[in-house]
Amino acid sequence: MMIKREKYLEEIKKIMGTQVIKVLFGMRRVGKSTLLLQIQEELLNQGVEKNQIISLNFEWLEFESLKEYKVLYEYIESKKIEGKKSYVFLDEVQEVEGFEKVVNALNSKGDTEVFITGSNSKLLSGELATYLTGRFYTIEVLPLSYKEVYEGFTNFELKEDVFLEYLRTGGMPGKFQFEEDRTAKNYLLDLYQSILLRDLVKRYNVRDVDLLQRFMSYLINNIGQIFSAGTITNYLKSEGRKLSKETIYNYIEAVKSTYLVHGVPRYNIKDKVLMKTNEKYFINDLGIRHLYFDNEKDIGQALENIVYLELRRRGYEIYVGKFEDKEVDFIAIDGDHTKYIQVTYLLAEETTIEREFSVLEGIEDNFPKMVISMDRVNRSRNGIAHKNIIDFLLEDSWS
Repeated sequence: MMIKREKYLEEIKKIMGTQVIKVLFGMRRVGKSTLLLQIQEELLNQGVEKNQIISLNFEWLEFESLKEYKVLYEYIESKKIEGKKSYVFLDEVQEVEGFEKVVNALNSKGDTEVFITGSNSKLLSGELATYLTGRFYTIEVLPLSYKEVYEGFTNFELKEDVFLEYLRTGGMPGKFQFEEDRTAKNYLLDLYQSILLRDLVKRYNVRDVDLLQRFMSYLINNIGQIFSAGTITNYLKSEGRKLSKETIYNYIEAVKSTYLVHGVPRYNIKDKVLMKTNEKYFINDLGIRHLYFDNEKDIGQALENIVYLELRRRGYEIYVGKFEDKEVDFIAIDGDHTKYIQVTYLLAEETTIEREFSVLEGIEDNFPKMVISMDRVNRSRNGIAHKNIIDFLLEDSWS
C-alpha cells in the first residue's frame, strides 16, 4: 500500500508551475522516491502527457552511464518534446558529479520544471547554493507521522495501541510492507547499515568502523540528553577506546549530514542568547533506535523524540531552552510566534507536575506554553495548556 503524503503534496502544489527547482531532501528511504511518483501522478491527472515526464533514479544501475553531468544533460535534452513543457525528476541526484550545472541549465531555459531529491546535506550546500541562489525551493521529507500511520495503515484500532507500536518501531514507510516484526526489523537494520557503511564510512573515509559504531551506539542511546564531547570521551575510555574531541565533532557533522540524527541548539531564555555548547540530539526514526535499545523502557526520551519530529514536520525552528537552572524541552518558533513545550511520560505525582509546569510559569512573556504527556486527565493550569500526546499528534497544527 502506498500512502499519499498529503502534507507534502499540498506544499508542492503551491509552487507547481513556478520557475524554481523543487528540492526534496531527507534520510534514505523516508519516501522521497514515492513522493516523486505521486507528483508525477498529479501531473498526469492535470493533463500532462506521459512523454513530457523524464524520470531518473541514480541508485538504479540502468542510469549508471548518466552520472557524468554532460552526458546527463544531453540525454535529458534528447528526451524533450519540442513545443511542450518538460518535467524532469532526478532522484538521489547527489550521485552525479556536477549535477548543479545540469539543473541550473535546465531551469534557466524556462521550458523545463525540475524536481530533485537527495539524502545528504551536501545537496543543499556548496556548489548548489552557489549556482542556484534564489532559484530553488526546499522541502524536508521525514518518516511517516503518527497521524499518517494511524489514518493510512490501520483500521482505526485503538489509538493507544497504534501509538505504542509507533513508539517502538517508528514510521519508515518501507517497513509497513512486511507483516512479520522480524522481517520489518531486518529491513530497518539493512537501512541503518547502509547509512553507516555507505554514507558515513565510504563518503567520509572512516578507517575505524568499530569505533564509529560505538560512537553511534552512544549517540542513539542518549537521544534527548545534553551532549558533550567530554561525556562520550569518558564513555569510550571506559571501553578501552580513544577518540579525540575533533574527531567526535567530525563524526557528529557527518551523521547529521545523512539526516539520521538532528542536532538541536540550546537557547538561554532569560539572557536571550544562543548557547554554543551542549546540543541535544534526536534520531530521525525511533524504529532504528529500537534495533538496539528499548524505546518503551526509555519512554521519556522516546516521547520527546516524537514531539521533536512533529514540530519539525510542522515547520518550526526548534531550540532547547535554558531558564535559570532549569530546562525547557522545546522552544518552537514560527516567524514572530514562539511556543514553549515540556514533554513528560505521566503527570502522576505532584513533584512531576510541579517540575513540568513551574519552569513554564516562571517565563514571563505571553507566548503559548504547553505540557504534553500520555495522561488523559487534563491538568492545565495558570494559562498553561496540558495535552495528551496522541491528541497533539492528530491535530493538523497547534495554534
